[in-house]
Amino acid sequence: MQALILDDNTELINSDNVLNPLGANAGPSEKEKKILENYPVVKAFLAGSFSGTFSTILFQPLDLVKTRLQNPQPAILKSASDVRMITIFATVVQQDKIFGLWKGMTPSITRCVPGVGLYFCSLDWLKSHYVPGRTPTPLESITLGAVARCMSAGALIPITVVKTRYESGVYQYESVGSALRHIYHTEGLKGMTCGLIPTLVRDAPYSGLYFMFYTQMKLLVPQKHLNSSFAAPIHFTCGIAAGIMASVITQPADVLKTKMQLYPNKFHSLLSAIVHVHSKYGFAGYFKGMVPRMLRRTLVTAMAWTIYEQVTKNIGLK
Repeated sequence: MQALILDDNTELINSDNVLNPLGANAGPSEKEKKILENYPVVKAFLAGSFSGTFSTILFQPLDLVKTRLQNPQPAILKSASDVRMITIFATVVQQDKIFGLWKGMTPSITRCVPGVGLYFCSLDWLKSHYVPGRTPTPLESITLGAVARCMSAGALIPITVVKTRYESGVYQYESVGSALRHIYHTEGLKGMTCGLIPTLVRDAPYSGLYFMFYTQMKLLVPQKHLNSSFAAPIHFTCGIAAGIMASVITQPADVLKTKMQLYPNKFHSLLSAIVHVHSKYGFAGYFKGMVPRMLRRTLVTAMAWTIYEQVTKNIGLK
């Protein structure tokens, strides 16, 4: 497959003096269109992975702060009461310097880059098979986004577990590989997949709602603007609005997912995590860490979709 892609890219660069796909000034030739038609899922995966890389690196500190807000540790923070974003930022920088904010970057990249790629190629495949050549309805958008996210999130749940534990400060793993081996030897397959249900309960509705809000808001924009130089900021604005609405709705599932992945021996079921959060923090506990998560998730998703829209347009997928 890699050889084919290399050959395809070589053809795209050398034939008819066309520039590379990411910066093409001329439209694709008939031969190029045929190549792109033969490998649309691969192209969608590469475009998605490309977009996921930049957004993940840029907004990793917000994910770390979100995890620690949901699981404040007295050993890490001087006080676990009334913990705020700025407190965690200051504590992390004081203890681990500025690069401490990017703790957990390796598992984040390991999960998000292929995860975003899998999501976009799954979504592209589902759209081409079930709603070809048209904009999906709101219900279809929710279904397509949710199914695509279930496929990618389920495949990468072990890396999600490692990422959450890295960011929490509770566990001290040397590498992603050693973390996976340790979890498998001490907790078995159950430990590798702990928090799967709340992860899917969080991610599937989020992706479904996000895709629905995003596509519906784009319909409100005149097509001439989407084809103009304002396309990127329009996509980003639609992505921000869609992300805010989807994040608020799915925040409780994120809190429960974090608890189950950090303490698998304490929370044996989703119900036990729900009862614990409510008894300790009340209803507000289900929304702990909402601000950093909403900021990060919204900005990451908006940037990923904006880059994906531009890349797919330039390489001929749209």
